[in-house]
Amino acid sequence: MSSLIRQTLASARAGVDSVSSALTALRPNHATSSLVKSSSRSLQSIGKTQGSGWAGIRILGGINTQNYDVVMISPRNHFVFTPLLASTAVGTLEFRAIVESVRTHNHRANYYQAWCDEIDLESKTLVCKSTFQGSGDPETFTLPYDKLIVAVGAYSNTFGVKGVTEYGFFLKEVDHARRVRAKIIDCFEQASQPNVSEAEQQKLLHFAVVGGGPTGIEFSAELHDFVVDDLAELYPRLMDKVQISVYDVAEKILGGFDSHLAEYATKKFTREGIKIRTKTFIKEVQKNKLILKDDTEIPFGVLVWATGITATPLTKSLTVSKDPRSKRIITDEFLRVLDAHGNPMKDVYALGDCATIKDKDLPATAQVAGQKGIWLRKHLNMLAKKGEEGKPFKYHHRGSMVYTGNWTALLDYTDAESKHHMLRGKLAWFIWRSAYLTMSLSNKNKALIPMYWYVFVVDLIIEFGGFVEVMFQHFQVLDMAIRPRHLQVLSFVHRGAYWSDGLVER
Repeated sequence: MSSLIRQTLASARAGVDSVSSALTALRPNHATSSLVKSSSRSLQSIGKTQGSGWAGIRILGGINTQNYDVVMISPRNHFVFTPLLASTAVGTLEFRAIVESVRTHNHRANYYQAWCDEIDLESKTLVCKSTFQGSGDPETFTLPYDKLIVAVGAYSNTFGVKGVTEYGFFLKEVDHARRVRAKIIDCFEQASQPNVSEAEQQKLLHFAVVGGGPTGIEFSAELHDFVVDDLAELYPRLMDKVQISVYDVAEKILGGFDSHLAEYATKKFTREGIKIRTKTFIKEVQKNKLILKDDTEIPFGVLVWATGITATPLTKSLTVSKDPRSKRIITDEFLRVLDAHGNPMKDVYALGDCATIKDKDLPATAQVAGQKGIWLRKHLNMLAKKGEEGKPFKYHHRGSMVYTGNWTALLDYTDAESKHHMLRGKLAWFIWRSAYLTMSLSNKNKALIPMYWYVFVVDLIIEFGGFVEVMFQHFQVLDMAIRPRHLQVLSFVHRGAYWSDGLVER
């Protein structure tokens, strides 16, 4: 029996799409609807931030609440550790290991679970809409601010391809990963039915990934591991029907990496049977099939769309300077938003995927957003304490990493002496995992992640002694079996027991 059977089915289908979008508002001490509280200082307080992503959470975690009243507005009440989201889509990690409650990062800040639909930069007010619609309470409310921090993130970019939203999956939220995991299992279960033809099995078990960047490559690698290491034991008769394909319009995958590393990933995927189809243009997505530019039809069971980002409606609605190509908000080096005439706005900041610095178009990555958030938090704290601007933001690139499957990864970085370094294989994989473990925000997740990754002892017991029931009461985990790569929650098929949404039912 495989150690894979995961809690995927009913719970994985229950979610809805969401996008990290949060504002932080800062006001003086007497103002309750503000991001940060200012006490006895000449500078007015900070503002509102809409964003529970990398930028927003870095600001929230260390803002000085002795000086500022803080209000965060976001439709998502948790932070998602997005670099490991692909791992949760196939069960390498469980979802709780990559989420952090917004409220635990600053107990003195106010948080409202709502969308910000409008920002009036003249009157310094926000028009927000509660996510709890139909509750009988007013759905819309208005909040004033003294200073505003916009960190609303971005949407997945479909490039106007018809049918992507209806028939594809994105990979930006925990709910996305949950539904992808459920759909993968559904495809295998449907393909194993006795009345399904071989041709239909091949269609169901074709997993298409559109996007040859880090997200698409990591998901493809994780899915391949999932199929080879776990599903092969559960569905051995279907293994010759499985096909994973990566599509991209560029000439090669991983365009942001050194060409030698991209070539290594391409050759590795090819050896493992993952098809790489570059210079491929998708015209339309229909139910269970891709329509290419030349009208070729390609059936699929699961489509994951990972082709980049585009501006949110809130970002588009702002009358400020924007990058003509990406439509991101343009800021100066102090992260202050530039108005329509290119002048910095004293009380409005923007960072994360929704913003870029003038003449310094940094990539929309977690690394950039996190560094900007930490810098702005320190900058605002220093303003409150000394009234000084300090030095402008400077980005320090710490390298790019991507998982390529089977305990291998790529690492591309430049050191402090501007020397370029490349690393690939198992050592790069070890650094990849160590770095992400270090970057996790809470001690809870720093304990959970290696528990899912590195526990080996029970695997030996399983090999020689069969199933073992283990209880970790602190984490509320029951009935576990562990493989070298994963700690996976089992569904016990004996005695009619099964695992459903974290509870064992009999």
